[in-house]
Formats: sequence, C-alpha cells, structure tokens
Amino acid sequence: MRNGQAGPIRDLSPLILALDSGDLAEARADALEVREYVDVVKVGLQLFLTEGPDAVDALKSDGFEVFLDLKLHDIPNTVASAIPPLCRMEPLMMTVHTTGGREMMRAAVAAVSEYCEGSDLRTPLLIGVTVLTSLNVQALKMIGFNDPVEKHVLGLARLANESGLDGLVTSPLETLSVRKEVGAGMLLITPGVRLAGVENDDQARVATPGEALRSGADFFVAGRPLTKAADPKAAAREMLTGEMGSGLES
Repeated sequence: MRNGQAGPIRDLSPLILALDSGDLAEARADALEVREYVDVVKVGLQLFLTEGPDAVDALKSDGFEVFLDLKLHDIPNTVASAIPPLCRMEPLMMTVHTTGGREMMRAAVAAVSEYCEGSDLRTPLLIGVTVLTSLNVQALKMIGFNDPVEKHVLGLARLANESGLDGLVTSPLETLSVRKEVGAGMLLITPGVRLAGVENDDQARVATPGEALRSGADFFVAGRPLTKAADPKAAAREMLTGEMGSGLES
C-alpha cells in the first residue's frame, strides 16, 4: 500500500456511513448524529453531483474523513485527466471500476502518484469496485457475464491487485475468497451490510457487520440502515458492539 497508510487507516472505525441524500445539510446532520461511532463518510454520485466539492469540504470540516465513491470508468486518458481535481479535495479514498481494465487502473494509479508527488496534497487511496452488490447471478447473465459471481469477482480482484490499486469494494459474500486471493496488503471495503432482520432494500448480496469483518473486511458500509433508523446512534452502536456486530467491546 502506498505511503504507508495501512496502519493509520485501519485504526479508524470500521463503520463507514453512506450519505445517500442529495441535500448537504441533511447529509451533514445524518453524519453528525452518528459521529461517536463513525470516522469515515461515503460521498457518492447523488450528493457529489448536487453539491460538488463543497460536500467534501463541509464533511471534512465536520471532522470526517471522506470516501469519495464516484466509480470512475472510462478510457485511460479520461480517467487520468479526472484525477487531479479529485485529488485537490484530499479525500481519504476514491473509487474506480475494475471493469475499466488494467490500463485504465494503471493510468489512475500513475495520475494520483504524479499529481500528488512533491506537493502538499495527501495521496488518496485508490479503491477498485468489482461487482455491484445490487447485481445477482440473473442480473449478471443479462449483461453477458455467465461465470459464477465469485469467479468474476476474483478475476477482477487479481487484476486490480496487479494494477497497483490500494483496495477493493467487495460484497460480503465474496470478501473471504477475495481476502485469500489478494492477501493482507489490500484494504477491503464491504457494502450491503445489514443488521439481522433489516430489509435488504436494493442490495442482493448482503451480510451482517460481524460476518463481513470475520470474512476479512477492513471496513463495512451502511447507509439507509442508519439514516432511516428510528435511532441512528443506537443502530450504529449495535453494528459495532452488538451480538450481530463485530464484538469490538469484547
């Protein structure tokens, strides 16, 4: 992992809050409500396209690290050209789609290193997205992927590792096999996490927080199970310390 960031990053709370609102004031309020249990918030397309860099700046000013999840996916030159303005916001991590291929991922890695090298900017970690957790076997077959989901994910994980990415986003159901494939060096971030008994919403491949962490994830992402909870703070606490959580208090 570049810049020796693995240790400090793994000292952060494993719970990442996904901010799905397009309203910055609402997103900030959601984040501050669970601040006791969350160090990193995820800014995705909806919030970023609505509020732009202001969203990243505001959340950083509130004391959060930002996981900028824009899933860059284009030809190598276009992705490399998009890197500098994103680096200027100094997110902790940002995402590219591994299905963009080896050359695209290598171009992103090179652009991050070249732009941040010798500057005062912190180098963000590049995280590869494998297969979206909303896709199941039937959905993948409809877009031309006939291999089992796990085989497809492992192939993309190997490619991302060879291309120099710092980590991967993997569904809870593939985290264990991906960890075995890429070793301990890469960060693994698991979305689609729910407490037992909570609705899956539009996620097809889900697990509990404890299952995700025991499978080798460094972080797990939760959005609506927290922001739509009757008591978001209690839900966050349960995810980290409850019977179905990671058992951090034990």
